[in-house]
Amino acid sequence: MRLDLSSYITLDRIPQRYYRPENDFEEYTLSRFEKIPVHIYEKSDRAARKIAANIAKLMLKHQKEGKKFILGVSGGSSPIQVYEELIRMHKEEGVSFSNLVVFNIYEFYPVTEPALTNLQFIKDSFLNHIDIDPDNIYSIDADIEKDLIAEKCEEYEEALHQLGGLDYLLLGLGSKGNIGFNMPGSNLHSQTRLVVLDGDSRRDIASSYESLDKVPVSAITMGIADMMRAKRITLIAWGEQKAESIKQMVEGSVTESAPASVLQTHPDADVYIDLAAASNLTRISQPWLVTNCEWTSKLIRRAIVWLCGIVNKPILKLTNKDYNDYGLSELITLYGSAYNVNIKIFNDLQHTITGWPGGKPNADDSNRPERAKPYPKRVIIFSPHPDDDVISMGGTFQRLVNQGHDVHVAYQTSGNIAVGDEEVIRYLSVFKHLIREYDPDNKAALDKLSSILHHLFHEKGSDDVDIPEVRFLKGRIRREEARSADRYVGLPHSHVHFLDLPFYETGKVKKDPISEKDVVIVKNFIESIKPHQIYVAGDLADPHGTHKVCLDAILAAIDLMKDDDWFKDCRIWMYRGAWKEWEIDHIEMAVPISPEELRQKRNAILRHQSQMESAPFLGDDERLFWQRSEERNRATANMYDKLGLASYEAIEAFVEYKPLRDNIEG
Repeated sequence: MRLDLSSYITLDRIPQRYYRPENDFEEYTLSRFEKIPVHIYEKSDRAARKIAANIAKLMLKHQKEGKKFILGVSGGSSPIQVYEELIRMHKEEGVSFSNLVVFNIYEFYPVTEPALTNLQFIKDSFLNHIDIDPDNIYSIDADIEKDLIAEKCEEYEEALHQLGGLDYLLLGLGSKGNIGFNMPGSNLHSQTRLVVLDGDSRRDIASSYESLDKVPVSAITMGIADMMRAKRITLIAWGEQKAESIKQMVEGSVTESAPASVLQTHPDADVYIDLAAASNLTRISQPWLVTNCEWTSKLIRRAIVWLCGIVNKPILKLTNKDYNDYGLSELITLYGSAYNVNIKIFNDLQHTITGWPGGKPNADDSNRPERAKPYPKRVIIFSPHPDDDVISMGGTFQRLVNQGHDVHVAYQTSGNIAVGDEEVIRYLSVFKHLIREYDPDNKAALDKLSSILHHLFHEKGSDDVDIPEVRFLKGRIRREEARSADRYVGLPHSHVHFLDLPFYETGKVKKDPISEKDVVIVKNFIESIKPHQIYVAGDLADPHGTHKVCLDAILAAIDLMKDDDWFKDCRIWMYRGAWKEWEIDHIEMAVPISPEELRQKRNAILRHQSQMESAPFLGDDERLFWQRSEERNRATANMYDKLGLASYEAIEAFVEYKPLRDNIEG
């Protein structure tokens, strides 16, 4: 059972030679905008194996020479696969870490509970599973007295200097281009110090805490100066949410506004990334600027959209001179004139637009994204949380119902951790008054409600996991909000399904890994409907990871069914919208939303009252979910308009997923 198929989604635009050149000449040509060595892998686990092998090789070399090996490590999700491979090498290959000395490069402050410290995370993920001497682990204490912070920072630096500095530093990349917690504006010669965390930094680490409110407000971080003294540095970054920061640090200038860019000046620093994190690099995003291209339809579309933005013209007004001036003369050679290229791409984009997402019956479907038959279609809309369906594709959802298709919605998780305690208190108070009014002798129910209220008011600590009764109530609140939104859309009660996948039900922000149990639940549900269309959330930029796990559960189930006869007539459409929209060169179906439909979509989103201002995970984006959604949909419509296509109020966009064959690696 393949449980990580989402990591293979490269959207069919990136030939291997762009990131795995055949020779040194190609390497130099492709990477000429890159100011630091970059290693791009299809999947993060392959990169992690290479990094772990490098670390082990250097460490063992030091062992043979009778030296300690000084390693700087960080927390977060990025290095976990490296740690896992090092643990495997220890357990299966007998690699000893007896000479390893570890410096934890940052620690949250203040943290009074040891289990929530970054050091404990590193121990749980790595150090507790190898034969390191506990005395060789160095870290700033997370609960030191405030007036001792400066003194302890000096002691930490002195210990590092006494050992000769770092032999190897393994870094992750923050959302603002930070390394450790050296945030934009940090002095490039900074020392170990206390820093106040901004909203983005706190949101980055929120997955380790119960809510953003409980994330520490500051951290003690190793300074850039000490990092730059390391003999060797490896920076790692996975996922498209890191793509913009990677481009800035690799291709931009060295600047305090992007602290990681200082690594360009280090004599032995490398960057290891996966294809998603590399997606904004010139060789991946605009390869025509560095090499001769393999011109697929998607790459041509991307190039033309880029050119339109550069010269500020719609597609049909581009000229031969525009193409020649901006490195796209190859297309003129291939197609004979700008006019021929313009018409091709204009028609290509025009054919993505449809008001019939389920296919238009009794119509010529040769140039439509969806086939006309069968009609009506059985449709499943998978929603990771109980509101992603209406937030990300509420207009299309409404169209599918209005156009007579047999639509089912499946909510994959309960979403119970995203409900504030105040919501539960409000509902419990209503329940108590109802019982007192209509069933006053029901002492057991009244006692139970009073017990839960007492727990919430007087017993629950700020870091406590919800008791089962509270989790149940929070899950029911999300469930009934979803039913309300579905009723508004016009979906029958019997077509609303709650899967409650086990991986999510930990009661904590940190979830369990995906397992066969999750996949089986999804598979059994799909087989019970045997749909002609499946809509899934393709939000791989999800900062909390739930969307990716939900997508992997669906793709694993599809992988098991893809050769079944009934499944051969099923198409899978990926939607986005919770964090970012599909790039226009990938869009294969664009569903226009009228002003009235956009208002209806907003009304459906507003049915999820617990997810408005009081939701625990709104983050620093001050816009409400319906506002974020509308602005993304309007931005997509605006892009189509600027390219010279029809002008719509808003557009929801989709990309088709085609099940992978069995000849993939890993």
